[in-house]
Amino acid sequence: MPRSASLPAHVLARRRRVAQQIRAARLERNLTQERVALAAGLDRASYVRIEQGQASPLLDTLILVADAIGVPLAHLVRE
Repeated sequence: MPRSASLPAHVLARRRRVAQQIRAARLERNLTQERVALAAGLDRASYVRIEQGQASPLLDTLILVADAIGVPLAHLVRE
């Protein structure tokens, strides 16, 4: 997996967009980062990095986050 610094700008932009959609879905449901992280089996720091677009989560992690928030996976990765 390439480091973030070597990824094309459009890939980083999409990662940020997914991160924004995760945050928006969480806030729409009045959930805390801690609650989502716990329900997804993540530590809060790891979840925060995902939500800030600083980490590129595995598909399995995205599924767990979607389940924790209570939305379909497609809701988090739509364009």
